[in-house]
Amino acid sequence: MEKTDVLIAGLGPVGAALGVYLARSGVKVIVVEKTIEVYPMPRAAHLDHETMRLLDLAGGAVAVAGNSQPLSSYEFRNAKGDLLLGFRPPAALADTGWPYTSMFHQPTLEIAMREALTEEPDASVRLGVSLIGYTDGPDGVTVEVEGPDGKTQIAAKYLVGCDGGQSTVRRLAGIGLDDMGFDEPWLVIDTLLKDGTERLSTIGLQHCDPARPVTSMPMAPGRHRWEFMLLDGETPEDVMTDEAIEAMIAPFADPKSLSVERRAFYRFHAVFAERWRDGHVILAGDAAHQMPPFLGQGLCSGVRDAANLSWKLAAVVRGEADQALLDSFQPEREPHVRAITEMAVAMGKIVCTQDEALAAARDADMMQKPEAARFDATPALAGLASGVIAGGGAVAPCLRGEGGARPDVLLGMRPCLVGARRADAPADVPVDGGGMAVIALDEHEGEGEAPFRALLGDAPAMLVRPDRYVFGTGEPASLLAAWSAYLKTGRAEMRAAA
Repeated sequence: MEKTDVLIAGLGPVGAALGVYLARSGVKVIVVEKTIEVYPMPRAAHLDHETMRLLDLAGGAVAVAGNSQPLSSYEFRNAKGDLLLGFRPPAALADTGWPYTSMFHQPTLEIAMREALTEEPDASVRLGVSLIGYTDGPDGVTVEVEGPDGKTQIAAKYLVGCDGGQSTVRRLAGIGLDDMGFDEPWLVIDTLLKDGTERLSTIGLQHCDPARPVTSMPMAPGRHRWEFMLLDGETPEDVMTDEAIEAMIAPFADPKSLSVERRAFYRFHAVFAERWRDGHVILAGDAAHQMPPFLGQGLCSGVRDAANLSWKLAAVVRGEADQALLDSFQPEREPHVRAITEMAVAMGKIVCTQDEALAAARDADMMQKPEAARFDATPALAGLASGVIAGGGAVAPCLRGEGGARPDVLLGMRPCLVGARRADAPADVPVDGGGMAVIALDEHEGEGEAPFRALLGDAPAMLVRPDRYVFGTGEPASLLAAWSAYLKTGRAEMRAAA
């Protein structure tokens, strides 16, 4: 029987990122995917700066950056065009080194990440292969798969289901879903712009018209997406015709200036798997949680899952951490995802109102403030609420090298001790190689060290987790002791590192 450390079911962006992270950490990984080709149509549309930084560690961000565009604003307007709510992301790069918003082309990302994964000697990709069953045991899981050569079994220490909202792994594990009770039917229309037009607009628009709520969203250059909410009594067949689509697009753009690339009916959900881990079986991405699209955070949340889970699995497989560390995955990630989902649901309820009286009351309430006060910066997402000590929880900044060099990528998925001065680094921590990297800010003047210094404050050092969250600030020796304890227990006390 073939053996591996980790078997991943599903080769979407989350499964691919997890596979790259693991393989680059010295973990042997097999990824099975029932389809052979990358799905050619765009699905996810938005990546935030934190996710672009994490995708850079998985080999996908550079390709995406060359085929993406930022939003100038994200606006919620009523049927008359009055602003209800709006966000304007800063034009400057975030402290992670990436734009705050990137409207991208998902197939470009998936192709790049598949290429990155197949280049890793510790990774094996099996296309056209479906997971059909598994048996969990005391030392790992025996997975049954079926492909062109028939059925076979693979022994793995861990199985991770990154196989989407209809997850086979979740179903086989008997894991139910916690439903927030907010789901609505929508038609999504992806279009190609004719005559070399790169964009119709740089604004993402939620048209909050009770007669028919509409989303209008610039995608990668040369593409634009519309989403139309189905009305009571309508069927997908009613709105899928060329005539119906042209009539719905006409108020926003000339239908003759574009061609329809994709038309699809979908019903969004706000659900969470009741358990994200069952013995040696773990769920990530849409298999673990799904959210409405109004914040563009579905794929972003899945990539954060992969980043959080990968280094923990690697540490356990290598014998550097206790299995208890894996128990921290859901408690650390679920509150973060729930907070984002609740925000997306709240925005969705603004958009999806079809009752005219309720929409009028909504408009009056939201327009009490002057229009300028209805705009804000891009919504700030909460940091990590557990798995950190005092001074931790924020997304760590990214040092940026000269000439486009990305020192962040060279660190890979390992922890990093950042000190104000090289002299403050403990002598027993290797600067290169080993499990812990050390960076001295006095050696990186002018390369993006200012945000680090702002987070450090008066503390001599900061420990950054492999998933790029700040673990804590304090004395180097105390930080290392707290980190060691966290690897054993999966718990970090929210107290100062003395």
